[in-house]
Amino acid sequence: AFAAVKEGGEVVTWGDAGYGGDSRAVADRLAAGVTAIYSTRGAFAAVKEGGEVVTWGDDDCGGDSRAVADRLAAGVTAIYSTGRAFAAVKEGGEVVTWGGTHSGGDSRAVADRLAAGVTAIYSTDSAFAAVKE
Repeated sequence: AFAAVKEGGEVVTWGDAGYGGDSRAVADRLAAGVTAIYSTRGAFAAVKEGGEVVTWGDDDCGGDSRAVADRLAAGVTAIYSTGRAFAAVKEGGEVVTWGGTHSGGDSRAVADRLAAGVTAIYSTDSAFAAVKE
């Protein structure tokens, strides 16, 4: 699937509906203000002005971020991805992850170390590495 950002921040998607090509479920949130889009194998994550994140696509690839939605409502400055998970860095360096648990989407084991101070994230197909201040 593909996703394009138009002038004004409207998102247009096409391709395999199950892998992010159909964004109708979140179309109202993608109508304006999107500044960047990131992807995994089967999902997209859009960052809007103010740092809100909107996700869609295959749930197992990060298309469902409801479990961390409160933490993605504002302040996200960058998103990184593996094949099936996303990691968002917020203002102050907090990291929020979601998506495939075996692809980096479950960071509970190191959550205390990702609470602040992260300056960059690197990824492979199935893991993340964070650099702290």
